[in-house]
Amino acid sequence: MTRTLFGGLFDDAALFPPGNATMAEAAPAHHRHQASWYADLVGPFICPDTRLSELDGSIAVSVVVTGGPDAVDKAIRQVADGRLAAVEVSGVGDAAAARQAVGSIPSGTRGFIEVPWGPAQPKMLDNLAGSGCAAKLRTGGTVAAAFPTETQLAEAIIGCVARDLPFKCTAGLHHAIRHTAAGTKLEHHGFLNLLLATDAAIDGASRADVIAVLAERTADVIAYRTRQLDSGHIRATRRRFLSYGTCSILEPLEDLAALGLLTAHDSVQVANAPERPS
Repeated sequence: MTRTLFGGLFDDAALFPPGNATMAEAAPAHHRHQASWYADLVGPFICPDTRLSELDGSIAVSVVVTGGPDAVDKAIRQVADGRLAAVEVSGVGDAAAARQAVGSIPSGTRGFIEVPWGPAQPKMLDNLAGSGCAAKLRTGGTVAAAFPTETQLAEAIIGCVARDLPFKCTAGLHHAIRHTAAGTKLEHHGFLNLLLATDAAIDGASRADVIAVLAERTADVIAYRTRQLDSGHIRATRRRFLSYGTCSILEPLEDLAALGLLTAHDSVQVANAPERPS
């Protein structure tokens, strides 16, 4: 059952920091991921609009539009027919821009609007709720200021759940469990912590409890709680937390294997399981 929890969770962001792969490295690697035993866990290839000209047209791509809502149309016209998996719009600073960004996404295309941290965030989430677009939360980067605090992240997760607003995350989620990076000393959130925090928010946990889940660093505790998620909890959690961009597909899989949560022989059995009541 845990394998279904991770289906399509790992969007391939190999081009982005800190991996910074070349297209000559990243594109063939994505094809190998798609042909592997873990292909069902891998999301689309994430590509900034500034590098679309390097693609050969054989990859399903989620385009990161770096120029804001006005640049969406130009970006998607560069993607080969049938290969546009999603559009992710950055540079959206306020509620009015969020509305414009939503309007720029073609009908039938999955859209993600990056929302900033700070006082503008709740209003932007209000504007995205019911729009057909999902939120994008930046969960890290290459400097400490790029990482939201546990409180900020808990409030965003609770805010998305309360609005029935799906979301994805980007940057910083290099490993399964909350940790301090040995080299940089940066405080990284864990992707399992986020999944469990989303589940807790859906169950109506308090802000303090959601923060505590995000702060948990004990591997055995996180692995145990993950194993306790039944099919309804998994379905409900993944309907909200859609995916996250990772510059390494293999690192999170290695973490899951080390925790005993994933093997090449796991089966997928609960895709159509009924969701528990929210």
